[in-house]
Amino acid sequence: MSTIRAFRCEDMFHFNNVNLDPLTENYGLAFYLQYMAHWPEYFQVIESPSGKIMGYIMGKAEGDSSKDQWHGHVTALSVEPESRRLGIAAKLMSSLENISEKKEAFFVDLFVRVSNHVAVDMYKKLGYIVYRTVLDYYSGDPDENAYDMRKALSRDRDKKSVIPLKDPVRPEDIE
Repeated sequence: MSTIRAFRCEDMFHFNNVNLDPLTENYGLAFYLQYMAHWPEYFQVIESPSGKIMGYIMGKAEGDSSKDQWHGHVTALSVEPESRRLGIAAKLMSSLENISEKKEAFFVDLFVRVSNHVAVDMYKKLGYIVYRTVLDYYSGDPDENAYDMRKALSRDRDKKSVIPLKDPVRPEDIE
């Protein structure tokens, strides 16, 4: 039985098994610490009974809280290769969605590589839609576009946040 808990500083010394994956975005130490300081409730790990980190999720709340753009955002979600297809990513996503509900967010969004078909399919199964395509989103690969995927939460009764946009946007056009 795996357990979800808050990410701790010392976890940065024990999550290489999760981060060493070509599809996982890696960040500098300061970036992880910034998330721990600003959005600690959104930064979680899932660990095995032996204490091994099997995956993590890092997110935040952002947007204008007085308008319908207030939302939870998934910055990173990663599961170690040997723990994939066990529902771990779904558990972490559900936890982040619940936190966003408590913060009265309208939706949760994330960016995923268009070429990452496994992740795109998983997010669709979790109820996310492709809201828009972001051209040349990934800085290391100028030909790699991203999908901005969204899932409406209960505060968005009319589901306005998940009406797909027809035209692609550029990274600088993202609010």
